[in-house]
Amino acid sequence: MEIIRLTTKYFKKPFAEQALYLEAALWLGMSRLAILILPFRWIAPFLGRHMAHSDENEYRDRQTVMFVSHAILDMSCHLPWECKCLVQSISGKMMLRRRQIPSTLYLGVAKKKDGDLNAHAWLRAGGINILGGGGLERFAVVSTFS
Repeated sequence: MEIIRLTTKYFKKPFAEQALYLEAALWLGMSRLAILILPFRWIAPFLGRHMAHSDENEYRDRQTVMFVSHAILDMSCHLPWECKCLVQSISGKMMLRRRQIPSTLYLGVAKKKDGDLNAHAWLRAGGINILGGGGLERFAVVSTFS
């Protein structure tokens, strides 16, 4: 019954929003597959310049950025595969790049109480964290792509 409710909700959206959600699902699927089967060093060149940052003042279209962010977050909850922070951030980066909106993907690590490391990825556009942005102060940035 849940799938019927979600499908009905999807088709009530305007066509442009349907296309955005479909694009988000495709990028989430491709990103997840790439992470599963490819070494990260092969993925990294597609993410942009290593250890670079996008201009935080260059934020042309806030509404589009927020639509992309919401589409990725919504679709991540409903897809049958796991869509954690790295998959979401890569997908968001690709969708924003397609719209010529600059962004920076961050990779960070934090030490857990038990001594293990916790990795996290997040995406910023125009100085605003749009994906994976909770509790970032505890993560040390180890890599960026812009």
